[in-house]
Amino acid sequence: MAVVTARLKAKGKHFELKVDLDEALKVRDGKGDIISAVQSPGVYYDVDKGTNVSNADLQAVFNSTDLYEVAKHIIQKGEVQKTQEFRDAQQEAKRRQIITILIKNTSDQHNKPYTEERLKRAMEEAKIHIDSRTAEQQIPEIVSKLKQVIPIKLETKRIKLTIPAQFTGQVYGLLQEFKESEEWLSNGSLQAVLNIQSGMQIDFYDKINHITHGAVHSEELPQKQ
Repeated sequence: MAVVTARLKAKGKHFELKVDLDEALKVRDGKGDIISAVQSPGVYYDVDKGTNVSNADLQAVFNSTDLYEVAKHIIQKGEVQKTQEFRDAQQEAKRRQIITILIKNTSDQHNKPYTEERLKRAMEEAKIHIDSRTAEQQIPEIVSKLKQVIPIKLETKRIKLTIPAQFTGQVYGLLQEFKESEEWLSNGSLQAVLNIQSGMQIDFYDKINHITHGAVHSEELPQKQ
């Protein structure tokens, strides 16, 4: 159990308390137990100095003086400190996810997939940096850098989707990672041209069709020359 600080700045004041990292992150996702997450007997202006927040300030900012109500607000709206061990684990998990995507969606000059070990070595040789973006968003840039050390190509499909107006708001965010262009039609529908990795198409279509109940129209397009 890693105990870290959760903090929030509101109305010019700082509010802090100690929380269990794993349980607090679950609370952020709406799944955790706030009582298990809270590891402080109260809320503080500075938790390390033990300066307690007054009930008047709690009421003014959170409309409550209840520890767990206030803590939930701080955890969900503020910052939960992450240990270096946790950040390292997140980084490694994303690296593994990226390698899995590369195995499924790239090939060498003979159209053969690379092994996990070869991709790991190539990423080290190319000094690939994994950042906070999703694994999918980083793939094109990573492939571009890998081309400096190995012959690698990204297998993608170019498709055009027509999404009915009533679903555009729900699916728009899903398109951003793959979108080449978009056009809003006079009836409110959205036409978008996407470049999507071959190995991700099934999962992508499952998500789109679930939201639109199969109402989206798709058309495969030739790759740009």
